[in-house]
Amino acid sequence: MNENSLKTIYVNQLKERDRVESIFLVRDKITAMAKNGKPYMTLKLMDRTGEVEGRIWDRVDQFSALFAKDDFILVNAKASVYMGKMQLIVQDLKPIAEKLVDLSDFLPVSQRSVATMRSELDELLASVSDVNIAALLRAFFDDSEFFALYSKAPAAKAMHHVYLGGLLEHSLAVATLASDVAGRYPQVNRDLLLCGALLHDIGKVSELSYQRSFDYTDVGKLLGHIVIGVQMVEDRVRLLPNFPAELAMLIKHLLLSHHGQYDFGSPKRPKFMEAVILNFVDDLDSKINGVQTHIDKEPNREGNWTSYHRLYDRYFYTGAGQSEELAESIPPVTVVTPAAVTKKEPEEKRQRYDKPLGASLGEQLKQKNLDLFATITEKGENS
Repeated sequence: MNENSLKTIYVNQLKERDRVESIFLVRDKITAMAKNGKPYMTLKLMDRTGEVEGRIWDRVDQFSALFAKDDFILVNAKASVYMGKMQLIVQDLKPIAEKLVDLSDFLPVSQRSVATMRSELDELLASVSDVNIAALLRAFFDDSEFFALYSKAPAAKAMHHVYLGGLLEHSLAVATLASDVAGRYPQVNRDLLLCGALLHDIGKVSELSYQRSFDYTDVGKLLGHIVIGVQMVEDRVRLLPNFPAELAMLIKHLLLSHHGQYDFGSPKRPKFMEAVILNFVDDLDSKINGVQTHIDKEPNREGNWTSYHRLYDRYFYTGAGQSEELAESIPPVTVVTPAAVTKKEPEEKRQRYDKPLGASLGEQLKQKNLDLFATITEKGENS
């Protein structure tokens, strides 16, 4: 195996029957027993373009001793499609030291630069007129140590904005949507809503780990980003002289209620106008990014439909506005006047197989066997 080849091929470039010799980051590593009594290993291998399953059928114990989860390995493998999904059948591997790799090859990064997003953030901060809210926001965003984490963290582990810089990108999008809504409805307190939009996910700087792969920290699993975020707000408020107690309470409620429903891990449901708006615009941006990411991860798909999305429980059509064949296949509509109607056909009963995109995530996940921490923290991925 040639160490000098380093990162030569990415997940989104894999094709069936390819011979692959390249470095991947091990996101997960599971050993199991086959029906014939022989051990085999399943790997989740990732780089900045996506994730692919790896399978090791031979020399499992030998290879397992060479690496651990979150290590880099150089694999010699054959690409193969099984059950509609790409796999790498690993025939040889060796561990690679972190100093030999470029981390930007392995963790996805926001397409927007931090400098550009910081400029947009500063414009929003300058537009806040309430002196107390402005002081609280500055206490966070003028803190270089905090902003370094806030601008690097992903917004979630799996559902949306799953890349470095995702938290900042998501928060700015939510704040911009919130500002647009406030401009349409004069009864809305724009400053309060912007404060909630920019701070609603601050706890994710501690909830998530993002040095190698994206995962939850111990404090993230035990407390979650909502509790962490409320404590962070309380800590900053205590340092600001004469900060109004009622305003602090409202800001904390924005964080506590932004998931909207108890089923989503929300300690409280939104109970004033700005909290209701924050819940909706947060959910809107997360779903748009989540669906678009699912579409973009299959650039070489055949046809107009994506693969199945487990949590949204559907396939997505990607040919809208592009398929002339679809338009030509729709038969012309024949208009029947009332006089020509002789018998009214009984209305066909509709079977509700599909779930609306805005359906309760709790309803969508019923009877599904998900990760132990998904009930509380994965909705955090919808935030």
